[in-house]
This record gives sequence, C-alpha cells and structure tokens, in this order.
Amino acid sequence: MRHFVLVHGACHGAWCWYKVIAELKQAGHKVTALDLTACGIDRRQVEDVHGSVVEYSEPLLTFMASLPAAGSDDEKVILVGHSMAGSSLCMAMERFPEKISVAAFLAAGMLGPDLTSQMVDEKVKFSTLYSRNLTENMLNTKSLCQITF
Repeated sequence: MRHFVLVHGACHGAWCWYKVIAELKQAGHKVTALDLTACGIDRRQVEDVHGSVVEYSEPLLTFMASLPAAGSDDEKVILVGHSMAGSSLCMAMERFPEKISVAAFLAAGMLGPDLTSQMVDEKVKFSTLYSRNLTENMLNTKSLCQITF
C-alpha cells in the first residue's frame, strides 16, 4: 500500500480527483486529496489572499509537515499535482525531500535545477495567477511577461 497525495490545479479543488481516488482506494492505496488556499472547501476567499505562492500552497505544506518521518520508500508519499499545483509540489519537494518517494507532474510546471521555489515566490504573486477573473489574467500577456528572473 502506498500513500498518494493529490493536489489540484487552478480553478479546481480536491473534488476533481474523485474518480482517481476511487481507483487508487480500490487498488488498496491510501489517498489524500487536498484543497489549496481559497479552493474547494477551504473557506478563505481569493480576494483575501494577497500573499505569495507559499500562502497558496500552505495546506499542502502543513499536511507534509504533519507527516511522520519516513523510514522506508514505502512509507514516503507519492505527490501528484496538476497544472498550477506544479509550484506547490516543487515547494513540498524542497522542504520535505525525506517524506516524498516521487512526484508526478500532470500537465504541470516543474522548476529547473537552478530555479528554486523561493525565487518563484519572490517574483510571482498569487493574485496575479489566480483570481475569479482568471481568463482575463491569462489573456493579459503583459502581466504574464512581467514575471522575470
């Protein structure tokens, strides 16, 4: 039995994994699907989150911190992230490498070896990437191009 931690992408919540959860549980695995900040059943509102990508990833980071130290690979979690969850997975991998067996990035961005999540957090703000008016933000290439390293 392995422990899968499923992290949704932008404009989603843990609910989007319901079919995957059923399949993994039927195969005998433990599954945790998390709602990131201001998503799913998380009571915070997008408008109230003015912080960083770290703040957006807080539910995953808190969950990872709560896990006991893993003694073997079988006790380590398998992180699975979709879309915008790639940045959250990268942060968790940097902070808790001893608790993670492997991470799967499903159509998600992954940081390169010379780019840390701290560098991203300093440049990218949650409100720029994730808002109720996400479509407008996605079409606003000027705001996307302002993220420079």
